[in-house]
Amino acid sequence: MPNRKCEKCAKINSEISKYCSQCGYELPRNEPIKMEEPKKNSKPEKNKKQILSLSIGILAFGISFFGVKTLFHTSLSFDKAMMAIASDINESCPIMIDKLTRLDNTIALPDNVFQYNYTLVDLEKNEINIDELREYIEPNVINNVKTNPDMKEFKDNKVTMAYNYKDKNGVFVLKINVTPDLYK
Repeated sequence: MPNRKCEKCAKINSEISKYCSQCGYELPRNEPIKMEEPKKNSKPEKNKKQILSLSIGILAFGISFFGVKTLFHTSLSFDKAMMAIASDINESCPIMIDKLTRLDNTIALPDNVFQYNYTLVDLEKNEINIDELREYIEPNVINNVKTNPDMKEFKDNKVTMAYNYKDKNGVFVLKINVTPDLYK
């Protein structure tokens, strides 16, 4: 019975071995290559159909892949830009905005949402009249988004700005969403 030599470590293995007994490398097959003539009529026609189907499939995939990539390229790159902006802001967080408000962090969320997370540092939820707080904060936040030149790219890309407020104990108090229809 002829032996088979491992291509990786040169160990001689028996003919029936599929893997090298020394290194475990898969041994090459010693089977002779058979050249068969294709059967006339059915095989060439079937092969042509398979090749044509495969070619059409690859072409369709290529067109759809690059088409979708082109359509969403702007959106994907702006998502990355929002994530980079959030990361830059977060490097300086937490930061006091005024005597009562601390910006804890920012987050770029799906669906073009940029979220600011604040803490009202000296207040507990049960001490706050949420309706009065909303009446005081919401117009100022909307006006800031409308007039702040730093918000231009967000406005151009129709970003919703979400402002979340928690009390000093981390209890959720209020959320204000500034949607594109509010800052047009």
